[in-house]
Amino acid sequence: QLVDTALLALDEDFDALYAEAGRDSIPPEKLLRAQLLMVFYTIRSERQLMEQLDYNLLFRWFVGFSIEDPVWHHSTFTKNRDRLLEGDIARRFFAQVLAQADQAHLLSKEHFSVDGTVLEAWASHKSYRPKDDEGPPKGGSRNPSVDFRGQKRKRDTHESKTDPDAFMYRKSSGVAAKLSYLGHILMENRHG
Repeated sequence: QLVDTALLALDEDFDALYAEAGRDSIPPEKLLRAQLLMVFYTIRSERQLMEQLDYNLLFRWFVGFSIEDPVWHHSTFTKNRDRLLEGDIARRFFAQVLAQADQAHLLSKEHFSVDGTVLEAWASHKSYRPKDDEGPPKGGSRNPSVDFRGQKRKRDTHESKTDPDAFMYRKSSGVAAKLSYLGHILMENRHG
């Protein structure tokens, strides 16, 4: 019911996302519903989600498929989902759901927890080089040894050439910095 109400409130915004010409895209309402299923049921990949949608009638009903409707290809889902999340519509959808929960007095500002973690990126220290350095690493071989001791490497002057979104973080003092992402979770404890 919360999802239905939030989607109804954003109906005009969804209409603006539909193209006049070209191939039909995945409706944004269905993308958001499918994304919720991934979160609620801890489905790890788009492939697994498409598998579940292919045979799970509850999932098909929640997303809005009939029994005969073909399921999307996982790569099509990923491209459409990424395009939707880059825009502002997903943030407004979750803001609508949060506002409904607040109106129903399901949130408590006194009982919450905040947790943070550092998620290690799949990029090596060797890829963290000056931003203006475009060539391969110096050293002559494909995987040269590099000595970083004594070098000042900061976010405003350096970036990972293989994963520019990753930054150097350390979990605590005395621990080596690694290319990572920060993850934060805010949980309202009384109602989950």
